[in-house]
Amino acid sequence: MTKNRLEAFSDGVIAIIITIMVLELQIPHSPDWSGLRPLIPKFLSYALSFLYLGIYWGNHHHLLHTVKRVNSAIIWSNTNLLFWLSLVPFVTGWMGENSFSRNTVILYAVDMLLCGASYYFLQKSIMSEHQFEGDLKDALEKSNRKGIISLVCYSAAIPLAFVNSMVSGIIFLVVSVMWLIPEKSIEKALSDR
Repeated sequence: MTKNRLEAFSDGVIAIIITIMVLELQIPHSPDWSGLRPLIPKFLSYALSFLYLGIYWGNHHHLLHTVKRVNSAIIWSNTNLLFWLSLVPFVTGWMGENSFSRNTVILYAVDMLLCGASYYFLQKSIMSEHQFEGDLKDALEKSNRKGIISLVCYSAAIPLAFVNSMVSGIIFLVVSVMWLIPEKSIEKALSDR
């Protein structure tokens, strides 16, 4: 399989995931502004998940720019990532429908943890298939460290949701801000090659 097929398939799956998520937002039956009030938790969970999916898409795009050849380990690591990302609409809908209640936030954190771990394993699969050197190797290792910090944060969000689900929500936002801008050092290292 070529890298282009892997990219196109991944882009298509992520686009479908986002489409499924937006279809979960129901149109209110009331023409008054008050009819939107019950949708606020659903919209907030949708916005958070849309942000996460956009971040995964952007970082996945940059990561695949480092790939010259695709092997079965990369294909299956990528498939694993797409599986956990495909559950985002479910955990998003449940969390929004139930106003960020404890159990829904815990399940959301578990899915984010599994998405983060699978992205980390995808990056490790790519790094083991290719021999990166210099600035690109340093950039990928920096991204790995950021991935480990994310996994620690998601792991902390699970028990903290028992105390206060808002704290877990803040952790989700902190992690998203950390990943919002893809690694500029990867872009720079690739342009220098």
